[in-house]
Amino acid sequence: MEKVSTICPYCGCGCGLYLHVENGLITGVSPSAHHPVNHGSLCVKGWNCHEFVQHPDRLKYPLVRKDGILQKSSWEDALDLIASRLSGTKEKYGPDAIGILSSAKCTNEENFVMMKFARAVIGTNNIDHCARL
Repeated sequence: MEKVSTICPYCGCGCGLYLHVENGLITGVSPSAHHPVNHGSLCVKGWNCHEFVQHPDRLKYPLVRKDGILQKSSWEDALDLIASRLSGTKEKYGPDAIGILSSAKCTNEENFVMMKFARAVIGTNNIDHCARL
């Protein structure tokens, strides 16, 4: 079994943990004993943070609706479509027609980048965050 050092994805605290990897599959986690944030402890979410990674329903690539049907797309094509739709909405209805939702599973730094994207790039203060996991 290999232990891979990482950060828990469930909130912005940044608790350190090890993923237990066997034959390329994550089988469990354990807390990092000397991590300055969690000092060897994990909450119940942290102990179970690996369960979604290999779930059969997890999306592994972008889907784009074509003729009413979701179809597999490349990341480049999906991001181009998103950029053009956001630009078109902003031009037609103004920046306040767009709202941004961020996640408690992001780090504080990632949420800061989302806020900067909403305010500096889109030009709206319509940004929210749900910290209720």
